[in-house]
Amino acid sequence: MLALIQNCSMPLARAVRPPSRTQVQPYLTSKVCASLSPRTDSQSQALLGLSEKELQQLALNFGQEAYRGKQLHHFLYQRKIREIKGFTQLPQGFRNTLEDAGWKVGRSPIFETVTAADGTVKLLLKLEDNRLIETVGIPVMGDTGLSRLTACVSSQVGCPLRCSFCATGKGGFSRNLQRHEIVEQVLAIEEVFKHRVSNVVFMGMGEPMLNLKAVLEAHRCLNKDVQIGQRMITISTVGVPNTIKKLASQKLQSTLAVSLHAPNQKLRETIVPSAKSYPLDALMLDCREYFQQTSRRVSFEYALL
Repeated sequence: MLALIQNCSMPLARAVRPPSRTQVQPYLTSKVCASLSPRTDSQSQALLGLSEKELQQLALNFGQEAYRGKQLHHFLYQRKIREIKGFTQLPQGFRNTLEDAGWKVGRSPIFETVTAADGTVKLLLKLEDNRLIETVGIPVMGDTGLSRLTACVSSQVGCPLRCSFCATGKGGFSRNLQRHEIVEQVLAIEEVFKHRVSNVVFMGMGEPMLNLKAVLEAHRCLNKDVQIGQRMITISTVGVPNTIKKLASQKLQSTLAVSLHAPNQKLRETIVPSAKSYPLDALMLDCREYFQQTSRRVSFEYALL
C-alpha cells in the first residue's frame, strides 16, 4: 500500500506548468433530458460518462433512432474512439449535428509521460481549459506477462487539504474534475499499456469526497460501461465530515480506504490539518457504520514519515 501511495503522490505537474424512431420508456429526469437536448450555443459537452440509456435519449433528441445511442455507447466504451469524426458507422449528418451542437467525446491529449524502472507509468493529461492532471498506471507482472493493471486516478485539479505528506496540496486547488475527466484517465492508461485496466483507485490528485457527485458518476460509468467490477475499485479519503455516511448510503461493493497516518488525534492534526474538524473518534465511528451498512471492510493507509 505504501508503494502505491508513493507512486500516486509524486507530482509531475510541479515540473511542467500548463500554458496560461424507436421509442424508449421514460427513465430520465427532466433536468437530465434537458442537458441532452440539442444546443444552439458553443459550449461543449462530453459524451464520455453517459450511460447507454442516456445516449439513446440523446439520439432521440436529435431525431435519430434509439439504436444510434447504442452505437455511440459501443464507439465510446468498446472501441474507445477519441473523436466524433471517428464514428464512421454513424450518418455523416448526425456526426456533424453533434459537433455543431457542441458535443465532443471528452478525451484529453497526453501532455507528458514518465516511466519508472518498475514499469509504472505516470501520465499528465491536458484538459480542455489547459489545466493538467496526473494519472498513474501500475502494472503487476505474472508468469505469462501483465496480470493486473491498476489505474490511480485524480478527482480534482490540485487539492485544498494541504496534508503535510502530499505534494499535490502544496500546489493549491483549481477545480473539481467532471465525470468524463475521471473516466478518461482509465482509458488513457489502457491506451498506453494496450491492456485492460483491472483495478481503479481514487488516490491521485485531490480529495474524492470533496467531489463526491462526480466521483459517484464516474464510479457508475467505470462499473457499468467500462465494466470494471465494483470490488476492483477503491475510493480513498483523508476524511471529510458527513461524506462517509453519504458514500455508505450508496451501498457500493467498492473498498473505502482512509488515509490515517497517525494513531492519535494530536499527531494526526499536525499531518492532516483538516483533521481538526473531524476528530479521530468521529472518523472511526463513521468507518464502523460504513462497514455495518455495506459489509465491506475499510482499509487504513499510512505514509511512513
